Amino acid sequence: MSTCKQLDVKTDDHAPKKWSVALNDDVFKQFFSQGSPVVHGVFGDGSLFSPFLFGKFFDPCDAFPLWDFDSDALLSKLRSCGQTTVEWFQTDNDYVLKSEIPVLGENGVQIYTDNGKVVEISGQWKPHRESKTKDWRCGRWWEHGYVRRLELPDDADWRKLEAKLSSEKYLEIRIPKANLHSDNVQGKNGVAGCS
Repeated sequence: MSTCKQLDVKTDDHAPKKWSVALNDDVFKQFFSQGSPVVHGVFGDGSLFSPFLFGKFFDPCDAFPLWDFDSDALLSKLRSCGQTTVEWFQTDNDYVLKSEIPVLGENGVQIYTDNGKVVEISGQWKPHRESKTKDWRCGRWWEHGYVRRLELPDDADWRKLEAKLSSEKYLEIRIPKANLHSDNVQGKNGVAGCS
């Protein structure tokens, strides 16, 4: 039986230097080549958190304008090989993101909105030991966790963003459209995976 859990969407993240250490192509390749099976599961081909999800390197801590692109076109190569469970689209009423995410024990996924401009999906895959930085997101974040930051469309009503996790590994984020214009709808129509 599938379980469904509503996730809290936080708007009050006061970590001023989070994601300040950028991940670049060379650093990621070295990190990934020496990584464990957990690292490969979190950052591997087709993962929402892979820097190569969109066909070329893109630092996941930089906000990506996801809904400006068609998921079928951007992910066609990965889908043809069955390597991704990421999907995004818009309906008449909502912007939707669906993805399988890593199951990593009790370090659950967190959802933040940043000034109504960005939705951030993050979590830890490895406990952070006390060091120069108390917050794992303020240093070499990829050594402790994962993130994907996405620009919100101008007409997204970020205050009503909902996030659900079903079967502990399937994430669905649904963001209502503030201005409902039926004449400029793109994408597919979909229904939430859990009620």
